[in-house]
Amino acid sequence: MLKWLGKETPFPSVDKAMIQPNGLLAAGGDLSPERLIEAYRQGIFPWFSEGDPILWWSPDPRLVLFPEELKVSRSLGKSLKRKDHEIRVDSAFEMVMKKCAEPRKEGGGTWISAAMIKAYCRLHEMGIAHSIETWADDRLVGGLYGIALGQVFFGESMFSRKTDASKLAFVHLVHQLKPWGFRMIDCQVKTEHLVSLGAREIPRSDFSNKLKEWTACPGKTGKWHFDHEFPE
Repeated sequence: MLKWLGKETPFPSVDKAMIQPNGLLAAGGDLSPERLIEAYRQGIFPWFSEGDPILWWSPDPRLVLFPEELKVSRSLGKSLKRKDHEIRVDSAFEMVMKKCAEPRKEGGGTWISAAMIKAYCRLHEMGIAHSIETWADDRLVGGLYGIALGQVFFGESMFSRKTDASKLAFVHLVHQLKPWGFRMIDCQVKTEHLVSLGAREIPRSDFSNKLKEWTACPGKTGKWHFDHEFPE
């Protein structure tokens, strides 16, 4: 039975999540910074349509990418070497979220509501949420945003308005996370887009154990500035 959260109600164990729909754990609560941070530390994330109650998820298996397992295809490698783009970090967080919220070619509505944007912008102001952006001709053409806790980056959403634009941002992110000591990127659920970059599924129990250890480690807080020279 789905658990409803009051303002002070803790999350149930992720082992209580539904099998169908995969990972649905609880409903209600709020999008306060404290609630969101608590959720991510436990491997839980919000995903719901605007106008509906807040729904909290922890799917099994979980899609993750370990930085050392990043895959760069030959065509993506060529895109990385071209000088027709610029990677910026934390320069347009809200704009990235709004771009991610725009309708997709495949159709369907968005789960990135005004309330979600407001909540994650608060985390950005706290130095916990970050955006990695691909710019071309001074125009934002792709990027992603997510949460950083300890040695784990939790990817939330990405968008692309130019070929490989979101992948360029992602690859630069991974190359920076390595020297910063990050151990894992949470990709939530399986997509071929992320699998092509080296992401793979692991059991939720393994994911939870890694989170417990790695989110407790010292992390990279505050506004980010990439300082890692990208390899030629």
